[in-house]
Amino acid sequence: MYYFLLSLMCANICMAQEQTDSTKKIHQYKNVIRYNLTGALLFGFDKFIIFGYERLITPHQSISVNFGKASLPKFVSINTDSVSLEKDLKNKGTNISVDYRFYLAKENKYQAPRGVYIGPYYAFNQFTRDNQWKRRTNATSDFINSNTKFNNNTIGFEVGYQLTLWKRLALDFVMVGPGVGFYDYKAKFDSNIDAATQEQLFDGLEQLLKQKFPGMNFVFADKEISGDGTLNTTTIGYRYLVHIGFVF
Repeated sequence: MYYFLLSLMCANICMAQEQTDSTKKIHQYKNVIRYNLTGALLFGFDKFIIFGYERLITPHQSISVNFGKASLPKFVSINTDSVSLEKDLKNKGTNISVDYRFYLAKENKYQAPRGVYIGPYYAFNQFTRDNQWKRRTNATSDFINSNTKFNNNTIGFEVGYQLTLWKRLALDFVMVGPGVGFYDYKAKFDSNIDAATQEQLFDGLEQLLKQKFPGMNFVFADKEISGDGTLNTTTIGYRYLVHIGFVF
């Protein structure tokens, strides 16, 4: 919510700045390369590195493609009754998204790709993570490794505003982006474990999932990892983004 409100404030300020030179004739550039600021702020600049490219295909329509690295940040240690998180063994992820934009000619004073736009979008996120857990018993302790994969597909409709400062600096705000999200989570362990330990590990993995991924407390509020290590649901999704880019 903080980043959403910040986006609205920045967009309002920049739109006010644009009004001062609304009568100028500006050459229509057809390309934008951009960097995803929102993901970097949420997950870390070294964990979420997404670049995008937008291309006008008509005077008022464009297609935008974004892709890159999207791994989750380091988790805080999780402790249950008999297991505790020791360390991360592997952590990687991918983000891919596509949106088709219709720039509203009647609403915009400037040529696209500048101004208010609407259109459909599709976003895919995949996170793969290996963790090591310490299992404690009355007499001894040992280690268990877990492998988890989390996929999220979202289809929706967005409303945004892209402005251009100093002719080439693009600030792109996806301000409203409701959709439908399809969530698929799978967990596996490298050894056979008893039912009680498995339940403890699933509890710890759910805590990890909700700890660093925005909105997962809502998505999986009434869900639990099943006995075969899966967690699936379909629910309302949402998208809000801030990009910075270069127009050419």
